[in-house]
Amino acid sequence: MKKIFLTFIILLVSIFTQNVFARDIFKITGANFDTSNSMIVLNIPDESTEPVLDEIKVVRMENPTRAYFDIPDSILTIPRQNWKFSTKGITEVKINQFSTNPNVVRMVIYYDDDFNPSNLKFFRIKNNIIIKLKEPCWQDEYFHRTYRDEHSSASDFYEYLTVEVPDETPKESITTQIQQAFNTTTQQTPKMDTPSLIKKDLKLNTKYYISQITPRPNGVLLSGFGSVTIEKPMVLQNPLRIVYDIPNTLVNHEIRNSEYQINETDSVKIGQFEVNKARIVITTPNVTKYIPVYSTDNQSLLIANLDKLDHKSLFGTACDIISYNTEKTNSQTSSMILSFNHPLVHGIDRTNQRLILYLYNVARYNEDTFNETFKNTYFANSNIQLLPGVGMKLTIPTEPDTFINTYLGADSKTLKVQVTTPKKTKPPFTSQNSGIKKIVIDPGHGGNDVGAIRGDITEKEITLDVSKRVRNILEKKGYKVEMTRDNDKTVSLQDRVAFSESEHPDIFVSVHVNSSEKPEITGIETHYYRQESMSLAQTVHAALASNIKTNNRGLFKSKFYVINHTTAPAILVEIGFISNDGERAELVSDKRKQATAKAIAEGVENYFKENK
Repeated sequence: MKKIFLTFIILLVSIFTQNVFARDIFKITGANFDTSNSMIVLNIPDESTEPVLDEIKVVRMENPTRAYFDIPDSILTIPRQNWKFSTKGITEVKINQFSTNPNVVRMVIYYDDDFNPSNLKFFRIKNNIIIKLKEPCWQDEYFHRTYRDEHSSASDFYEYLTVEVPDETPKESITTQIQQAFNTTTQQTPKMDTPSLIKKDLKLNTKYYISQITPRPNGVLLSGFGSVTIEKPMVLQNPLRIVYDIPNTLVNHEIRNSEYQINETDSVKIGQFEVNKARIVITTPNVTKYIPVYSTDNQSLLIANLDKLDHKSLFGTACDIISYNTEKTNSQTSSMILSFNHPLVHGIDRTNQRLILYLYNVARYNEDTFNETFKNTYFANSNIQLLPGVGMKLTIPTEPDTFINTYLGADSKTLKVQVTTPKKTKPPFTSQNSGIKKIVIDPGHGGNDVGAIRGDITEKEITLDVSKRVRNILEKKGYKVEMTRDNDKTVSLQDRVAFSESEHPDIFVSVHVNSSEKPEITGIETHYYRQESMSLAQTVHAALASNIKTNNRGLFKSKFYVINHTTAPAILVEIGFISNDGERAELVSDKRKQATAKAIAEGVENYFKENK
C-alpha cells in the first residue's frame, strides 16, 4: 500500500512539475534573408514568449556539406522556406516544421568552403530572432545614423531581400501609421472609433516623424520627433531641383504634398514618397548650395543654402575636438571617430569625389594629433581647416562607388564617419583603342517569354524597341553597344549573363516594363544590387525622372538575376506600368519610347562623365 501511495505521489509531482515548468510556444510569422548575406531574420509576434536561444545547438553534416539547428518550442506559421543562392559561402537555406510534438522548427544551411558554421550566433532583437552568419550589420545603440549614401528600404537591423516590387500600401490613419513605425501599442477608447496611442511604449530608434515644415530665407526647417537619417541627394532636371529622401520616416498628413515658397527663386515640396520614406524636393537654380544641417538633439533638420546661412544662429555653445580615433571593421570598411566636449552642430555635403563635413560650433582641434591618428588609414588624405566665422570644415576624398555613412552619438558629442570601399575585383575589360566605352543593353524577355501583357501589347516588344533606340543614340555618341537580343527570340537569364561576361562591358543595362494588380499604379523605377552599381543606378534614374512625366517610384536594391550575376556595374530599369491604361498607351507611342531611350542614354553618358 505504501508503494502504491509513493508511486501516486511521484506521479502527481511529475504532472505538477510539467504543468508549472511547461514552456509557452512562440510562433514564427516571417523569415527573411538579408541582402548583404550576413543574417537571417525570423519574425515573431509581440506577445510571444522569449525563445530559449541558448538551447540551440548547431550540428554539422556531410554529403552534402550542411549544418542544421533546431529552434525548440516554436511553430512555423508561414509556408516552409527553400532559398537558393549562387554566391560563395551559403548556397541554400531550408526552414520547416520539423516536428509538432514537441514543436520544433528546423533550419538547414548548405554551404561551401567559404562559410564556417561555427560562426553562427543567435540574438533576440525586438520582434526578431537574428541568426548572425558573419559580421553584424546593426550598429551600437549609442550611435544613430544621420546620413547614408545608399538608397534603399533598409530597416534598423536588416534589409528584406527584394525580388519583386511591392505594391503601394493603402493609406491608413495617422495614428495607425505612427503605431506601426514607432512600434507602439494602442488601446481602444470606449465609444471611440480612433485608437489612442500609449506613449510610454514609444520606441523611436532610427525612425522619425515630421510634424511641421517651415520655410526660411536660408532654406527649410523640418521639425518632428525621433531621429532623422537622410540619404544622398539626387539632382533632377526640367525644372532643376534637388531631392532628399528620409527613410523610416512618416510625414504629418496635414503637410503632405504641400508646396512652400522659400524665396523668389526657390520653393520646397514635401510628400510621403513610400509608406516609410519621406521625400523633400527643393526647386532651385542653386542645387549645389543646399546641404542638410543637423541640430544637437537630432529632432530637427535644416536643409539650408550655404551662401545664406547665419552660422552663429545655429548654436549656443562652442566646442572643441577632444579625441581622435579610427577603427577598421574589415578590409573594406573603416571609420573616423571624433569626440567633442559639447554637443555638435554639423552639416553634410556629399559628392561622388568627396565628403565635406561642416562642424559649425567647433572652435579648436589639434592638427598634429589629427594627422598622426589618421596617417596610414583611408583618411590619410583628409583635410581639416578652420573657417573664420563658420567653424571647421573637414574634407574626406572618396573613391568612386564608395559608401559613406555618418553617425552621431546619443549625446551628440561623438561623430563617426564610416567608409566602405568597393570589393577589389578584376576590373572590367575596356577596349584598347582609345578607351571607347562598351555597354551591354538587355531587352527584357523575348520569344516564348512575352513578359507582362495586356491585350495584344507585350512587354517584350516594348523593351526591344526602346533598347534599339538606346543603342542608336549611344552609338552616334561614339560608344560601343552590344545587345543580349536584337530580335524576338528567347534568351534565358543565364545566357544573358554569359553574353555580357563574354563581352566584358563597362556597364550592363536591362530594360523592362512593370505590371501590377492595381491598375492605378504608374511610374518608373531603377534597380541595382551590388555596391559598385549604385552610382550608375542613381545617374540613370535621375535622367529618367527628369525626362519622363510619370510617377518617380525611386531606386530599389533588388536581387534580380541579371544584375546580381554580371561582373560589370549593372542596373535594371522599369520604364512604366503596362497595367495602367494611360501609361500603357504612352509606352507604345513613339514619343514615350524615344524620350525613355534618350533619358537612359543621357544617364549612361552622365555616369561615364562622373566616373572618368
